[in-house]
Amino acid sequence: MTRIEGEALQAQEKLNLLKYYRQMLGIRRLEEAAAKAYSQQKIGGFLHLYIGQEAIAAGAVGATEHSDYIMTTYRDHGLAYAKGTTARACMAELFGKETGCSKGLGGSMHFFDKPNNFLGGWGIVGAHLPLAVGTAFASKYRGDKRVTLCFYGDGAVSQGAAHEAMSLAALWKLPVVFICENNMYSMGTPLSRTMSVEDASQKALAYGMARDQFDGNDVLVVRDRLAVAVKRAREESLPTVIEIKCYRYRGHSMSDPGLYRTKDEVEEYKRKDCLLIAERHLAGYGVGPEELKAIDDEVKVEIDDAVTFADESGVLPAERLPEFNYID
Repeated sequence: MTRIEGEALQAQEKLNLLKYYRQMLGIRRLEEAAAKAYSQQKIGGFLHLYIGQEAIAAGAVGATEHSDYIMTTYRDHGLAYAKGTTARACMAELFGKETGCSKGLGGSMHFFDKPNNFLGGWGIVGAHLPLAVGTAFASKYRGDKRVTLCFYGDGAVSQGAAHEAMSLAALWKLPVVFICENNMYSMGTPLSRTMSVEDASQKALAYGMARDQFDGNDVLVVRDRLAVAVKRAREESLPTVIEIKCYRYRGHSMSDPGLYRTKDEVEEYKRKDCLLIAERHLAGYGVGPEELKAIDDEVKVEIDDAVTFADESGVLPAERLPEFNYID
């Protein structure tokens, strides 16, 4: 590699990192605004925040193409935003408004954005893994070289549908990547009480699948390690099971005070915050506090606008509901 080529790669990686940082900060501010709106009773039902896990979303999108599919759990806002769903569409959906990504009919747990190939947040633990296998089967059948990324929590690892999905994915050699976001607690139950092994990626051994496990706080690590599995899926049509270690700073949902964790534990993990790690990387590229503040200011304007937009949007008229239940 020549010096000029090396400099070009360095410049491109700086731009990539700035984009990932902007995405992660957007997710963080979106979730903080959602928490505030929930406390103001502008959001009903459940609200599961992604605060602390933002590097996984940004890294996953960085490792894939826009045409690739993503499915995830009910903790779905962050991945939808990173995949391309606007802050306005996210917040309006949380507010139950017609301008939301699911017309206000899905709410927090059921984001869906077909144009951006975000195929849903799913509410039943582990039940969406077979759907991801179906999507990957369709891609292989069509020969379109698309990859499906399927995210699930550590609480879904021992669920029966997850086993069946992985078994078929391996048998049929499908282009799907199963990603366990292990945030250490299945709701309020620690991992030691829900799994017989500490490494959820070991489940891949039962199906003869490739596997990986790594820390999810560094967005560049997430991107690069996921890129290996995505390449395997796209070029060889082979599935992978990956466990990404992470930590959520808030409770399981807004109704969870998180009393099963100590404050010291939470503070220890906050010192490994994905935003702090990205800021250190950016400092190595000469990005200083002023540039970071400018990004934060830009994100604040975007999220404030999204809240105002959601507030001012209307709900879907009742007479239009049959459009989303029946088809001629």
